[in-house]
Amino acid sequence: MRGGHDTGGMGLSEAVSSAERSESAQAADDPQGRLSLGGASWAMLEGARDPYIILIVIYIFMPYVAGTVVGDPVKGQALISQWSQYSGWIVMATAPFLGAAADRLGRRKIWLAIMSVLMAAMIASLWFTKADHSGLSVTTTLILTTLVGILFTWSEVLHNSLLVRAAGLSSAHKASGLALSLGNGISVLALAFTAWAFALPGLPETASWGWLPHAPLFGLRRDLHEPERVVVLMSAGIMALASLPFFLFTPDAPPTGVPILSALRAGARSLGSMVLTVSHYKNAAIFLVSRMFYFDGMAAILIYSGVYAVGVMKWGALEMLIYGIILSVLAVFGGFVGVWLDHNLGPKRAVQIEIAMSLLGIIALLGMGPDQILYLWHWNSHAHPHLWDGPFFRTVPEWVFLLIGFSNAVFITAQYASSRTLLTRLTPPEQTGAFFGVFALSATATGWLGPFLVNQGTRIFKSQQGGFATITLLLFTGLVGLLFVRGGGRHGARETA
Repeated sequence: MRGGHDTGGMGLSEAVSSAERSESAQAADDPQGRLSLGGASWAMLEGARDPYIILIVIYIFMPYVAGTVVGDPVKGQALISQWSQYSGWIVMATAPFLGAAADRLGRRKIWLAIMSVLMAAMIASLWFTKADHSGLSVTTTLILTTLVGILFTWSEVLHNSLLVRAAGLSSAHKASGLALSLGNGISVLALAFTAWAFALPGLPETASWGWLPHAPLFGLRRDLHEPERVVVLMSAGIMALASLPFFLFTPDAPPTGVPILSALRAGARSLGSMVLTVSHYKNAAIFLVSRMFYFDGMAAILIYSGVYAVGVMKWGALEMLIYGIILSVLAVFGGFVGVWLDHNLGPKRAVQIEIAMSLLGIIALLGMGPDQILYLWHWNSHAHPHLWDGPFFRTVPEWVFLLIGFSNAVFITAQYASSRTLLTRLTPPEQTGAFFGVFALSATATGWLGPFLVNQGTRIFKSQQGGFATITLLLFTGLVGLLFVRGGGRHGARETA
């Protein structure tokens, strides 16, 4: 479940220089509005990379590392959040400058090819992260996932910078939407295949399910946790194969002859100019600062929700697979919810509602457990019959936890769309590029803050709930900041200097 492309790359208007925009629009735009092969191939790269986030970071592999390899979900959450803040610091210090310098770097596909090969190789090597510690150590595993996370963001910056060249100005939104659909769609298919081929076969509860194989395919063994580990091989394979259309058919930027260091220095100057421009518009500046906090909070919910579910609800690989499938599918409703709220209440009120609902979602999750419902109700599973005889989600607390996750998925997804709409209501038309450049920057400037707070909260309170509770500070700060923003109503006018 991913809601948008918020990286250190510049916004759509900053993706290419003015001359390059004109050239690419003429080359890629279709008079009938059809998406070109290059634009569709550009979108396919998103589908190639997103399974890493869904299968490895959120739902399957990292929860396995925390709960099984580390052996203590509380310690596992602390370790994962600690290493996430390291990658956040590096991304904060590099990605914005890379995005600002992208136009001056010229050809980018060679850099993307190198990053993709390195990521696929490191992801595949995670197969050797074994529960008995006979393979990769926990530290080595976290180093690898940290490096992949950094390369992932860098590649997303360069990938986004080729959007207009690949699809043309008039079809850029189609390529972007297709990319999001492919990323979520391929991830859901990978989760569903993993459940059908490896997690469900051979269980006593599924013996009568004739549509399943009799045993996990390829001889994978549950006692060695191979169904959890195999997702890294799947993610690496998808990344390698599904990225090929991009490298074959998407047009690259022409060479500029500008050395890398010169391009980065020029990008830093451009970045400074954009930030200075935005500072002249009070309401937009307040919004962008507020967004840094609530965006970090929502990103932390997504990243740590799997680790949290494994530790608090005691879910295993099968439950996490089904959880990921359901939330990834239902999160699609978030886009429609965002559009409806924007239209009927205005984007500012929509964002406030989306933050508030996410805040309530976290508070509700903190009061959940296998034997507890929303702080107040104790649930004795031995005294109550199971809701059904299937192999997963058989108790009321599990279904309540699932419904809370559904709510979070919807409103976090809706936030991506509403935030973009709100920014357009607060910016002058002639400065859109600069504002969306800083909008993208705001997604990485404090990307380390969520992992840092989760890490500190987990260590101080010695519990996953303590770490997760710190996310409320980020959401609350962002919500309060929006109270000082003027504009962004249903018929709000753009801000002027």
